[in-house]
Amino acid sequence: MTSPIQSSKSAAFLFPGQGSQTVGMGKFLFDNFSQAQNIFEEASDAISVNMKKLCFESDEKTLALTENTQPALLTVSTATSMVIQKQFGVTASSTAGHSIGEYSSLVLSRVIKFTDAVRAVKFRGQAMQNAVPVGMGGMTATLGLNEEQTKFLCLWTEKNSGFKPVSPANYNCDGQIVISGNLKALNWLKDHFKPEIFPENNLGEAKRCKLIPLTVSAPFHCEMMKPAEDQMRTFLNKIQFGPAQISVIQNVHAQVETDADKLKENLIRQVSAPVLWTQSMMTLRSLNHPVVIEVGNGSVLKGLLKKIDGEFFRVFSANNLEDLKGLENL
Repeated sequence: MTSPIQSSKSAAFLFPGQGSQTVGMGKFLFDNFSQAQNIFEEASDAISVNMKKLCFESDEKTLALTENTQPALLTVSTATSMVIQKQFGVTASSTAGHSIGEYSSLVLSRVIKFTDAVRAVKFRGQAMQNAVPVGMGGMTATLGLNEEQTKFLCLWTEKNSGFKPVSPANYNCDGQIVISGNLKALNWLKDHFKPEIFPENNLGEAKRCKLIPLTVSAPFHCEMMKPAEDQMRTFLNKIQFGPAQISVIQNVHAQVETDADKLKENLIRQVSAPVLWTQSMMTLRSLNHPVVIEVGNGSVLKGLLKKIDGEFFRVFSANNLEDLKGLENL
């Protein structure tokens, strides 16, 4: 095992969401650090799933099942967080997580126990998957549109297609906003969209706009997820929440929260509300926290931060031992 580094450094800890998973994620952590092994064992015991096998040996299709993806990402992100803190002497100045990543933020800030969080996200994945019958909902990435254009596009689609709902789901960055809702409406939009709809409404042109249907199993972060939100309320009301020991920027309103009751309520509402990621990163910037670690698998958030404000943010990854050693340069 690598010996701990004694020096203290700080950074904002950001946790990725669904879509960042890959088979083999977290294996280098498990192979090199006892803290990571302990986290994998705790997760496996909490939900009676062999987390090591799920993350390292399963196929992409199995790992992509929502009820598997969410606890797997939480496990890898939490293991990464533990290693970064214990072995590399980095402390978290603040934290935020994209969708399911928010649970990792709450574990980091000691709002909820890791084992409770694993059970919660397993249930969350099942609830979200079962909230809408397969084939009834979907998600589409819009490229090249700003926030106002995307909101207008959703209203325009509902009005002209006759199908509802359609709404923004993930404000990833300007020019990359995901919409979610009724699959018939999204399919209608794919066939009838023309960039010329925008100039008539003083929203600016969008000649380079692209619409990319996403391969997802449900329409996440829209009002069609309300049944899942109601189930999560019942589930999370049985879990003890405490005040945050580290400032948490939450998805629902992109503001810092530390109060236990507010953290819980916002986590519940997050299921059917849009992820205000761009706005959350603007809050992080206002806190003057430019040094960021993407704590978990992949580099999706790193790419988004470059687009949101590449001059302000300095982002470190944590995908291998080389990346972790790079944290010495914080």
